[in-house]
Amino acid sequence: MKYAKVQEEELKNKVAHVPLDVRERKGAFYTPRIWVELSQKYIADVLGKDWQDEYYVWDCAAGTGNLLTGLTNKYHIWASTIDKADVDVMHDRIENGANLLKDHVFQFDFLNDDFDKLPEGLLDIISNENKRKKLIVYINPPYAEATSARTVRGTGENKPGVAIAHKTRERYREMLGKASNELLSHFLVRIYCEIPDCKSAHFSKFGILQSRNFEKFRQNCQAKLQKLFLMPADTFDNVRGQFPIGFFVWDTSIKQRFKKIRANIFDWNGNPIGKKSIYANDKILSINKWIRQFIDNGNGNGIIGYLPGPAPDFQNNNYLFITKEIGTRHVYYLPITKNNLIPVSIYFAVRKCIPSTWLNDRDQFLYPNDEWKADREFRNDCLAYTLFHGSNNIQSQYGVNHWIPFTESDVNARSKFKSNFMTDFIAGKIERTNGDLFSNGRKTKKLTFSSKAKAVFKAGKKLWTYYHSQPKCNANANLYDIREYFQGRNANEKMNNKSNNETYNALIADLRSVLQTLATKIEPKIYRYGFLKE
Repeated sequence: MKYAKVQEEELKNKVAHVPLDVRERKGAFYTPRIWVELSQKYIADVLGKDWQDEYYVWDCAAGTGNLLTGLTNKYHIWASTIDKADVDVMHDRIENGANLLKDHVFQFDFLNDDFDKLPEGLLDIISNENKRKKLIVYINPPYAEATSARTVRGTGENKPGVAIAHKTRERYREMLGKASNELLSHFLVRIYCEIPDCKSAHFSKFGILQSRNFEKFRQNCQAKLQKLFLMPADTFDNVRGQFPIGFFVWDTSIKQRFKKIRANIFDWNGNPIGKKSIYANDKILSINKWIRQFIDNGNGNGIIGYLPGPAPDFQNNNYLFITKEIGTRHVYYLPITKNNLIPVSIYFAVRKCIPSTWLNDRDQFLYPNDEWKADREFRNDCLAYTLFHGSNNIQSQYGVNHWIPFTESDVNARSKFKSNFMTDFIAGKIERTNGDLFSNGRKTKKLTFSSKAKAVFKAGKKLWTYYHSQPKCNANANLYDIREYFQGRNANEKMNNKSNNETYNALIADLRSVLQTLATKIEPKIYRYGFLKE
C-alpha cells in the first residue's frame, strides 16, 4: 500500500473520531488507554499469553504509571520516575486500589543515577543473566531534542540542553553520533548497553529506524525488531503535530541491524487501516544529493530563480518552493537555469505531488535510479506541474519573470512580456550548454506534453487570459501575482484563501483540480524510479 493511499476519509476528520478515553487527558505523561491496551496485546503476541507471569516489567519513565494499567501480576512490576511528585501520585493510586506494590514504585533518574540505587529485587534481576532475559523495559519516554522545540509531549517551547545535561550523553556519545541530541536515544542506548539481552518495548517516533541522525545508533545498537504498530501522534497529550508514533517490541539478545519491517497502522479510534513498510535507508543517498549534481550558477547570469533544498522528508515540504531571491533559511539555494530546469522540476514535483499526511510525515525522498532519464513524458509532466503549482512563488516585483508559460497572444496580453524564456524553452528554441544531460549542447526539440499536462496548460491559459482582461493587470505577472491580485491580503499581510471574484474562484479551482489529476499520474513513477520506497 502506497503511503498516500492509506489516507482514507476517516483519517481526515480525526478530531471528531478521537475516542473519549483519548480526549480525557490525565496529564503531561499520559498514554491513551487505547494504545496501552494495544501495546500489551502486541507484547503478548511476541512473548505469549502468559507473559505477565513469565516476565518482569520495568517502566523506567513511568510518570504517574498509567502505562502499567491493565497489568495483572504486581509482583513482577516495577515503576520509576525522576519526579518525587509522580511517585507520590502512584503511591496514592496504590492506596486507592492500583495493582502495584509501593516498594516497587520509586524515584530514579534513569539517565544519571547508578543502578545500585535500584530496589534490591530489580537490581537482582538486572544483575542476573538469566533473569535479565526475562525483563521487559516497557516505556513511553520523552522524545525531546536538544536542538529543536518539537517534542512529542511538548507544547512547542524550547528546551535548551534537554538532551545534553545527562551522564548518558558523555558515556555513549561516540555510539550515538548525531542521535545524542535526542533524549530518546539516551534511554535506548542505556537499556541496550547496561541491561543486555532484555526485551525492550517502547513508544517513540520511528526516526530511530530511518533518520540519518540515527544511523550510527542503528550501527552500534543492533537488536531484533519483533513487532511494530503505528498510530497518530496527536492522540497523545499536548501533541499538535501530524506524524506517526510507533510502538516497538525489541529483543536485544538478537544482534541484528534493522533494515526493513512491515508495520500495522491504526487510526484515531484504534481501528486497523493498513500496513506500511519502513526502511533504514542507511546506504541510500537522499534526493538532495541527487539534485546537487545539477548545480549550475549560470556563470553569474542566466539564473531564473532559486530552489531551496530543505531536509528530504514530507515534514519539510512546506519549506520547498520556487523563488526569485535567496532566502534566509539555512539551506542551500540551488540556482535555476536553462540547463537544470528539468531536474529542478522533477525534484519539485516529486516532493509536492503526494500530499503530506500524518502517516508519511517522516518518509525520506531518495536518490533515484536512472530510469527517469529515458522517460520524456515524466520529465515534461513534472515541468508542467511545477509551472502551475501554488508553491511556485516567482513574483514579478523581484525582477524579470522568466516563468510565464504562455505567449502574449495566447492570453491577449496588453503589452509585450519582458521575457519569453519559458515559452521559448518549451518550443525548443533555447540552446543549452555543452554537457547538459538532454541536449549535448544543441537546441532541444519542442517539448510534447501528455493529455493530463495539456489540461493543466488549458486551465492555466483561461486563468491568465481572465487576469489580463482586468483593468490594472501586470503584463509580466506570474501565478503568485495573479493569486495576490484576486485574493488580496488580510490585516496581517497574509494572502487570503479565497477571492470575492467568483469567476476567479472557479478558474483557480479548475486549475488546481487538473493539477491534482496530473499529480496522480506522476505519483506511480515516483515509486518506480526510486524517489520513494513503497
